Amino acid sequence: MKTFVFSSRSLDLREVRFFKTKLVGSGVLLGFLAVGGLLLTNVLFSDILGVGYNRVNLLASENRLLKEEMEALAARMSSVQNALDKLADRGNELRLMVDLTKLDEDTRQAAAGGSVGPQTTAFLTGDAAEVLASSQSLVDRLSREIRVQQSSYEEIYRRVEYNKAFFSHLPAIKPMAGYYSINGFGMRIHPVLRVYRMHEGVDIVNDVGTNIYAAGDGVVKFAGRTMGGYGTVIELQHGYGYASLYAHLNRTLVRPGQSVKRGELIAKCGRSGLVSGPHLHFEVRHNGRKLNPVDFFFDDVEAARYRSALAAMSQQHG
Repeated sequence: MKTFVFSSRSLDLREVRFFKTKLVGSGVLLGFLAVGGLLLTNVLFSDILGVGYNRVNLLASENRLLKEEMEALAARMSSVQNALDKLADRGNELRLMVDLTKLDEDTRQAAAGGSVGPQTTAFLTGDAAEVLASSQSLVDRLSREIRVQQSSYEEIYRRVEYNKAFFSHLPAIKPMAGYYSINGFGMRIHPVLRVYRMHEGVDIVNDVGTNIYAAGDGVVKFAGRTMGGYGTVIELQHGYGYASLYAHLNRTLVRPGQSVKRGELIAKCGRSGLVSGPHLHFEVRHNGRKLNPVDFFFDDVEAARYRSALAAMSQQHG
């Protein structure tokens, strides 16, 4: 369809070519100019139209700061990892001191490893996503490592408490002052019967009436005279499978069922039973098996002085 316009000069109609194209082009141009003017005005007047350019710039700045904070946090967590490694080394020293096996690196890795939870990085891309994923992985590993060390130190504490009770019950001191032979335990010629037989303890020689002390904490199982060659005897049950026997006594100072402490006076040395002279026959048993008592002696620790030292310590801390 042709378009005509009236010419005032020639007073006639003239045909206008490409009228629609020119009209549309002019409209588009005017539209771009209008939008550009609005955007310029929006920027100059702090986003009064609410288009969001400033918001985008603000979010970009916040994301940059967040990334820097995550990188700093990752560095601090690396320091925490180093501290945990030192704590693990110290923990292994303590484990050995309380008679526990060390946690080797493979054990630690197995306990602290495992599957990692889902990572919430879907809204991030590029470096930010990588930094956040690495931080989450490190936090997860540190949390597991802390639980491993917490469990290990709790085990150490329980073992220390066990050892405190165990060591106090162990028959670990020489119960009477006097002389003895380090070869007294084993096969020997009986001094009275003159026959070759097993000697299941050690003989500590001293005068009649010499004080005899409990070698460890325990309960008196038997105290009195026997019908055999041991004469008057005390037997203590120490727990943990240990027991001790004191024979050839002059008299007992404890009764069956009584609890005693290491270093507590329990009897007087004598010569009751089948003996050639006054002495204490002392035995140590573990789960019924006779052990050499000499292996439990600390010759520099006398029972009487040990008990006095304990009393002094108790007064200081009382």
